[in-house]
Amino acid sequence: MTTDIWGWVHDTHRQLNEAGQHRLATALAEIAGHAVEGRNEQLDAMYPEALASARALGLPWVEVFLRHWRLQNLLNKRHQGEAAMAEAVSLLEFAHREETLSCPQSVCAVQDFTICHANIDGPGYVSERLAVLEETLERVEPARACFDCLSREYADTLEDDGRGEEALTYLDRAQARIQAAGEQVSLAFGHSRASALHRLGRYQDALAAYDTAEHAYVAARNQLDDDDRRKLAAGRALNLAALGRAGAALDLLPPAEEADQYADIRHRWARAVELLAQGGALPHGELANDAELGARLARWVGHLDTAGSHRPCLDLVLVAGRLAVARGARTIALTLVATGERKLALLRRTDDGVADRLAALRAAAEALPPAELPVPAAELVEWLAEHTPAPETGADLLAAARAELPADAPAVVANLAAVLGMLGHGRTAADLLWAELEEGRGQDYVAGMLGSMLIEAGDGEGVRRLAERLLTTDPSDAHWLRARWAATEGRWSEVGEHCAGVLAHEPEAINTRRLAAAAATRTGDHAGAQRIYQELLAHALPEDEAGPGEEHRTVQEPDLWHLITAATANRDWDTVRAVGARLGIEFDEPAGPVEEEWQLITLRATRTNGSTAEFPAVRTGPATARVLPVLGDELPLNHRDIVVFGPAVLNDPPQSEEEQERWRPTFELLTLLDPAGYTTYWLDGAWPGDDHWVALRTDLQQAGYGVWAYSGDHYAVTDPADQDGEGLPGIYAALGVPPTASAAQADALLLRLTADWPHPVSWLDLAEAGGLDTARHKEIVERYGL
Repeated sequence: MTTDIWGWVHDTHRQLNEAGQHRLATALAEIAGHAVEGRNEQLDAMYPEALASARALGLPWVEVFLRHWRLQNLLNKRHQGEAAMAEAVSLLEFAHREETLSCPQSVCAVQDFTICHANIDGPGYVSERLAVLEETLERVEPARACFDCLSREYADTLEDDGRGEEALTYLDRAQARIQAAGEQVSLAFGHSRASALHRLGRYQDALAAYDTAEHAYVAARNQLDDDDRRKLAAGRALNLAALGRAGAALDLLPPAEEADQYADIRHRWARAVELLAQGGALPHGELANDAELGARLARWVGHLDTAGSHRPCLDLVLVAGRLAVARGARTIALTLVATGERKLALLRRTDDGVADRLAALRAAAEALPPAELPVPAAELVEWLAEHTPAPETGADLLAAARAELPADAPAVVANLAAVLGMLGHGRTAADLLWAELEEGRGQDYVAGMLGSMLIEAGDGEGVRRLAERLLTTDPSDAHWLRARWAATEGRWSEVGEHCAGVLAHEPEAINTRRLAAAAATRTGDHAGAQRIYQELLAHALPEDEAGPGEEHRTVQEPDLWHLITAATANRDWDTVRAVGARLGIEFDEPAGPVEEEWQLITLRATRTNGSTAEFPAVRTGPATARVLPVLGDELPLNHRDIVVFGPAVLNDPPQSEEEQERWRPTFELLTLLDPAGYTTYWLDGAWPGDDHWVALRTDLQQAGYGVWAYSGDHYAVTDPADQDGEGLPGIYAALGVPPTASAAQADALLLRLTADWPHPVSWLDLAEAGGLDTARHKEIVERYGL
C-alpha cells in the first residue's frame, strides 16, 4: 500500500469537479475537516447526499473515504460505542472487498473497528484489538500516515491492558521507524505518549511530551487549530492538576461549555476538575463542585450510556459519583452507582479493579446520612410547593420520603423524577415514571412528564413505546407526543400529520397549532402556515377570559410576527399591514407591497454543505430584506434578491452603548421572495491599490453590477518579477452580473475598467461562460500563482 491518500483526494476532487459533480467534490474536500473539528451538524447535513452520490456514480473508493471520516467523527468526537458498531463492522467488510482493497483509506477501517471496541470496553477487547492491528501493521509502510494512526491505537490498547511501559516502548520503536522513513510523527502521537505517561503517574514527563509534540508540529510549519489547542489544554490541565499545580491547571482548563460541545475532552476535563476539588482549589470563579457541575457530568454520563460506550460511561460515573459524595449529594451518588452497576454488567472484563472502585463508591454513598424530613413524608410534596431547597437537597428529601411511604406514592415519585431529570439523570427519572405507569398510578400527569423526559433524552424507542400505549386510552396525547418527537428529529411533514391528529380530537388546541404552523413553515408551505396562524387567532381566548395557567391559550406577540412572516411569503400585503398595525408598525404607504428602507441586519442561512453562513442585508419590511453581497453557488440566492426571514432575533444585543451602535440583529433566512437574477463570477489577482479598487467598485455599481471582496489582508499572490519573494497583496472578489448584461458585455466592461491597473486580473469563469478567449486568463493564473 503506497498510494498517498491526500494526493488521491486532490486528484479525485479535480476529476469530480471536471465531471460536474461539484457537491460530491466539495464533500470529499471538506468531510475530514468537519469530522476532526467536531462540526457535527455540517457533517450530518453533508454525509447522506455525498454517500448516495458516490454509490450512484459507482465510486467505491470515495464511499470508503466518506464512511471512514464519518465514523471517525462518531467514534472520537461523539464517543459512540455500540451505537456505531454495525457501521464499523460493515465498513471493515466493505473496505476489504476486491474493488476497495487497494484504496489508500481502506486500512483506516481497521482503526475505526478497534476504536469502536475500545469505546465499548477497551480492556475487554485487548486481544482482539491487538490481533487485528498486528496483522494490519505488517501491511503498512512506516512512511504512511496510517502507520502513525495504527501505532497509536496499538499503544492505546497496551495501555488498556495495564501495560503502560510496553506502550511507551512500542511508541519509541514506531517513532524511530517513521523517522527512518523520512517522516515525522503526528501531533496526536504526542497525545498517545502523554496518555501512557499519565497512566504511569509520570505527570511531569507527560507535560514534557505535550511540549515536545507541539514544538515539533509548529517547527514543521504547521499551525495549531482550535481542536489542537483544546485537546492540548485539557491534557495539560489534567497533568498539572495531578501535580497539585492548581493555578496553572485552572488557567488552561477549557471552559465547561467547550467540554459540553466536544465530547473528546470530557473525561480529561472531568478528571482534572475532580483532582482540583480534592486539592481544595474549588470553587474558582464559576467552577465549583455543585449541583450544576453534577448535572453537567450526569448529562455526559447519559450520552455515553445511550451511545453504548460502556467503559467510558462507567469511568465517568466514578468521577461524577466521587464528586457527588464529596458534596454530600446522597441520592445523586446512589443514582450514579446504579448506572455504574448496570454498565459493569455489560463489560467483558472486570478484573482490573473497576468493580472494586464502584463498590467503594457505593459504600461511600450509603455512608452519607439520609435527609431528615422537615414534615411527615406524606406532607412533603405540599411542603416543597411552598419552599425551594437546592435541587440535590430536594432529591434527598424526596428519596427519604419515598423510603418511608408505601409503594402507592405517585406524587412523591413524580416529584423525585422531575428533580432527577432536571439534574441530568433522565434515564433514571424515566424508569421511575415507567414503573408508576405499569402499576397504574398517576396516569393523569405521569405520561406527560415521561413523554417530555423521553424526548429530552433522545429515547426514540421509549417515545414509540409510550405513544403506542397512549393511542388506545388518549389518542390526542399520543399524537402530540409523536408530533413533538418528530419536531425534535426535524421530520416536519410528520409533525403536521400528528398535529392534525391532535386537532381532530381537540379542535381548540392552541400550542398544537403553533407547532403545526412551524412545521408548515419548515416544509415551505407558507400558505398552510398562514392559514394555521389565522385559525390560531380565531380559537385563542381573549386575554380577559384566560384563567390561571391558560396564558398560552391567548394570542402572543410572536404569533403575530409569525403570521406576518407567512403572509409576506404569500405576498398577502393586506394581512401584513393589518397585523403590523396590531403590533404598532407604521408603514410608509397605506397599501401594496412593503418595500421600505428600515435597517442593516444580518441574515443566517445554511450552505449546501450544511455549514452556516451569515451576511449583511437591508431590512425592507417586517419580514423582508435585500441581500447586499454577491454570493457563490453554495447559497441559493444572490445580490439584491429580496428574501423572507424568520421573526426571531438570533443574537443578543450587547451591554455597552458603544457596542449597541454597531450591533445588527441576526435573523434566519426562510425563503427567496423576489430574485434579482444576478450571476456570480470571480475576480482574482494582485491588489490594484485603494484608488483603483474604489473606482472599479463605483463604476460597476453605477452600471448595475455588484462586487464583493472576500479576500482579507493575508491574501497574497505570486509576484512574477520576484518568484522567490513574499508575493503581492491579492484580491479575490465576487462579481455579480445583472440579468440585463451578457457575459461578453461584462468581460468588455472589466477590460475597460482595469486597463490601467498595475497588474492584470483574471476572471476565467466569466470568460468560459461567455465562450470568450480564455488564454489570457489562464496565463494570468499561471504567472501570479492564482
